[in-house]
Amino acid sequence: MTLIKTSLLNGIAVIIKMLTLLGLNKILAVYVGPAGYAALGQFQNAIQMITTFASGALNTGVTKYTAEYHQDEARQHTLWRTAGSIALIGSLTTAVLVTIFNESLASWFLNDESLGSVFIWFAVTLVLFVFNTLLLAILNGKKEIQRYVTVSIVGSLFSLTVTGVMAIKLGLYGALVGLAIHQSLTFFVTFTLTYRASWFKFRYVLGRIDKQSAKNLAKYTLMALTSAACVPLSHILIRNHLGESLGWEAAGYWEAMWRLSAAYLMLVTTTLSVYYLPKLSELQKNSEIKREIIEGYKIILPTAAAGGLTIYLLRDFIIRALFSADFMAMETLFAWQMVGDTLKIGSWILAYLMLGRAMVKLFIISEVVFAGTFYGLTVILIEKMGLEGVAVAHAVNYLIYWVAMFIFIRRSLMIKVK
Repeated sequence: MTLIKTSLLNGIAVIIKMLTLLGLNKILAVYVGPAGYAALGQFQNAIQMITTFASGALNTGVTKYTAEYHQDEARQHTLWRTAGSIALIGSLTTAVLVTIFNESLASWFLNDESLGSVFIWFAVTLVLFVFNTLLLAILNGKKEIQRYVTVSIVGSLFSLTVTGVMAIKLGLYGALVGLAIHQSLTFFVTFTLTYRASWFKFRYVLGRIDKQSAKNLAKYTLMALTSAACVPLSHILIRNHLGESLGWEAAGYWEAMWRLSAAYLMLVTTTLSVYYLPKLSELQKNSEIKREIIEGYKIILPTAAAGGLTIYLLRDFIIRALFSADFMAMETLFAWQMVGDTLKIGSWILAYLMLGRAMVKLFIISEVVFAGTFYGLTVILIEKMGLEGVAVAHAVNYLIYWVAMFIFIRRSLMIKVK
């Protein structure tokens, strides 16, 4: 399947996901306000970290090796059984720990022990959450784009319905519970669609753990665990710094800006994960890899840049339409955030090679270093520029990251740029 065809199919799901996300953002803006946005961001980062550890951080590896073993179904089944068994053990263990330490987690992430029951809701549904993402990783690796798109659409509708209704009825607490459980509900749809595929049987995802498969997946586990620790942690630290230095409403403005970026970049970022990772896992020749990179820069980067420019020009309308007048102070973030988003996509086109080629050492070092520089730049620039400093830090960090990726990827694969 070509990059363009994948983008078009994926675009259907992305458009629906964008619309539901933007609709949900409006509901949350009205019912939880800027300070509530900051709490939602903290909780989402908590979910990201906990689910990655609970699943054994296997999903990227499952996609990569499912694609790589496309001509050997027996090896795929061995891989899936290994991943499924590890995910089951990890998710059950983590669910117990989250339940026991729910108040401590609520205190650390949300600054409020009374919200500990939100983590209990999350723990109860964690196994379904983990297996939903595992099945999606298998669908991605099998290039079952239509099934993948269908699940994505259903998940978006669940997110809007469950989280939106809970926020309207119960305010911030309801929004947090909705975020905790909505993806777990999507599992039943994902499992049904996957089960109907001719190549899938339930017994393929649970069974004996194969040592070689576990060893192969361990490379991606290290990379995913690094991301799960570094990226959300840097965002949590940034929000805390914003809250302590500029007030929690300022942290909410940044969270709203980050959500908007995630929404309009969704077509680009999901195309990278749905198309690029399986594709780069299959390619063996450097000339083929170079061709894919060039095609990505011809199609994906201009799309991201055009989207950013449009968002910037419509910023006043967007704030009022998608959020509320209470969020007008976030206008100062738009210019540098859009620049940073474009630089981010430019760097990610190269960075996906680290996943596709299992460059474990380079990936781990880059994640740790650039999560740290983002936080460090934020602290420095906020002191000098106020709220705008966090967006400038975003742009500067990804400019440096792009240069670093170009140098290291070129050296690793000896790709000559003409």
